Amino acid sequence: MMNASDPIPFLKGILEGEHRAIARAISQVENDTAAGCAIMRSIYPHLGRARVLGVTGAPGAGKSTLVSELIGEFGRRGRSVAVVAVDPSSPFSGGAILGDRIRMERHALAKRVFIRSLASRGHPGGLTRTVYRVVDVLDAAGFELIIVETVGAGQAEVDVADVADVRVVVCAPGLGDDVQALKAGILEIADILVVNKCDLPLADKTELDLRFMVSVRKDGSPAPRVLRVTATSGAGIPELADAIESDLRGDGRRRQQSLLVRMRRQVAHEAANTVRRRLGATSSEALDALCAALARGEVTYEDVVAAAIRLASNEVAPPS
Repeated sequence: MMNASDPIPFLKGILEGEHRAIARAISQVENDTAAGCAIMRSIYPHLGRARVLGVTGAPGAGKSTLVSELIGEFGRRGRSVAVVAVDPSSPFSGGAILGDRIRMERHALAKRVFIRSLASRGHPGGLTRTVYRVVDVLDAAGFELIIVETVGAGQAEVDVADVADVRVVVCAPGLGDDVQALKAGILEIADILVVNKCDLPLADKTELDLRFMVSVRKDGSPAPRVLRVTATSGAGIPELADAIESDLRGDGRRRQQSLLVRMRRQVAHEAANTVRRRLGATSSEALDALCAALARGEVTYEDVVAAAIRLASNEVAPPS
């Protein structure tokens, strides 16, 4: 039996792709335990093999059904697939409401498939605070493709752009004026736009709306492809998988660069969380003095931010 305080059995099990070891390691990482920290230190030399696909979109767009079909399609192509499905938190237990896990249940027993639901725990951006670490565990476990599915995301919830190599944004027919709201946020992170539920009315109009929106990008970046899918019947899934594989294809150098980008974003993310946490533990008098000086016009916001970072660096959070 594995000892949660000893990372060595976890490491062996993770590297061998054992589902039980992976699941227990993720639990340790999610809960910020000492074993979780040791696990993370142990797996870093084994990272860089996986590619990460982000799937996001508005609530009700059919993301989970789409991901379930992609699991099957990539499985038929011989790929090992891990899924991190971020669900809303239960208002009672704080745990994940396992809607995504239920939709993907038919794949759950496949040896080359691993599915884990994570609770968002109120974290903004459509993801969860520990998603970077969970992706690293699955990367070390040898999965070739890691799919990160966000909770239903709005125009500002674009954190998936930081963790994924390729981003798929799923849209449902009948967006109408919602396209105007989406264009300033979530559409701009898309590498591939998917119109799902194309057996429904207004699918053609939604596709035309999206094609127009991406054709007027002002940043000069390549326009994302717009694909039609009906996930419930599997229509368009092979073509979508082809597009994803095309975008993910790359040599070892590109994979290593993707890993470095992911780690750089993770470091920035963790640093921001650390500053926020330490400032929360800082005496209110110190912060009040900084804000009072700002209110009097004696300093700028930049000055206060720099001072707050120094303050957070020097503060020691009280023991829990």
